[in-house]
Amino acid sequence: MHIREIADDDIEAVFRLVKLAFNASERPDRLVRPGTHGLVAEIDGRVAGVLRIGEYAQFYGGAAVPMGGIGGVAVDGAHRGRGIANALLDAALTTMREHGQPLSVLYATVPTLYRGRGWERAGLFEWVELPMDRLLAVPRPTELIPSRPAEESDLPALHECYLEVARTIDGMADRRPPRIDATKVLEMDLVSVLPGPSGLRGYLTAKREPGGGDMGRLKVFDLIGADVEAQLNLLASLKSWAGTLDTVDLRISDPATLNLLGATPMRYSVSTSTWMLRVVDLPAAVAARGWMRVANAAVDLEIVDEHAPWHAGLQRIVVEDGVVRVEPGGTGAVRLHARALGPWFSGAQNTHALRRAGLLEGDPADAVVLDQLAGASGVPRLADFF
Repeated sequence: MHIREIADDDIEAVFRLVKLAFNASERPDRLVRPGTHGLVAEIDGRVAGVLRIGEYAQFYGGAAVPMGGIGGVAVDGAHRGRGIANALLDAALTTMREHGQPLSVLYATVPTLYRGRGWERAGLFEWVELPMDRLLAVPRPTELIPSRPAEESDLPALHECYLEVARTIDGMADRRPPRIDATKVLEMDLVSVLPGPSGLRGYLTAKREPGGGDMGRLKVFDLIGADVEAQLNLLASLKSWAGTLDTVDLRISDPATLNLLGATPMRYSVSTSTWMLRVVDLPAAVAARGWMRVANAAVDLEIVDEHAPWHAGLQRIVVEDGVVRVEPGGTGAVRLHARALGPWFSGAQNTHALRRAGLLEGDPADAVVLDQLAGASGVPRLADFF
């Protein structure tokens, strides 16, 4: 088996694999694009597997940590069971580290495959179906902010408005170019913005799609408000669809929109995808993340990670004057398996849960610093699918 970087000459072979694996119907015009790199596995000179890596960054503690988003993992049906997917994932770890991506995220259809290489569930991608009567019960804004259709000149301000909210929600992507093309948002059926004195106070993007009755559905992709009045104004704009629609589908970016402002009943329809996180390079990931401010401390770790030997073994997390770093050495008082690193780093699981899952060992008192650092900022979220 030979693994190499993907090339545009692989387009027919790759499309064949993706069509078989995911029932894809749209053939791409090229494979090598800015913000994306990929790997193929060859057997006897024939492409037998493929993996794509997108260049993203996720906010943790207010800091954008570079992340490799893995997608499109496909293996030729005639060659399955020969370790091709595992070999591609192993090669991807090295590739992401070389590209300065200390984290990796993927949406797993086969969790056991990715768990075997150190990925673990660490956050949510969520859609909620909001009945119109519940939207009508949302409190009215006290300040009416006139909205208007977005124009191309609004795109920088729109992105800044998104970042103002996203950097406060652990897990959210920073939607950096070139992987994210900001102009694509204008292809939505509805893009409205709420102007403010210095930029935008909020915006809403949506598409009309079939399904959900004769009139179809309204799918709201982003409802981003920088303050409560902006959020309430955007929710009020959705009320205007009463009589036309019975429900609105809302992609959850800001949990405050649904949990603190919405009038959702005890039970409602939710469509959830879980994403898995892998710490590719622990020292680099820790250095890039924002952390809770705690007193000077240190915790000695033993990292069990056969697929990322560069950070395996004895490591020490040191907190000194508000700076958190990882340095080699220590006693290994707390033993962390590779799968534990992602849920801990994202704040999705504390050390007690990781211990009960068999992913952490050692004296609980020694692990307290890990929980203090990660804090409890809510369920990590992504509002982008790849």
